[in-house]
Amino acid sequence: METASALVLIAAGLVIGLGALGTAIGFGLLGGRLLEGTARQPEMAPMLQGKMFLMAGLLDAVPMIGVGIGMYMIFVLA
Repeated sequence: METASALVLIAAGLVIGLGALGTAIGFGLLGGRLLEGTARQPEMAPMLQGKMFLMAGLLDAVPMIGVGIGMYMIFVLA
């Protein structure tokens, strides 16, 4: 029983950690593309920035869902 509990904790840590890693990579790519687009067409900067904030909000949902699943795994399954 103790081994199953330890495996659930490891799995929860992986879910939360990999979700955060994916989000960090996504934010890096998103910011880089925003800078590239703004450098090419400065007049489009406000529109690009608005779309970037929309995507950043959606991208923020990924680690929140991961935390929720991780907490479920820790408190219900372990």
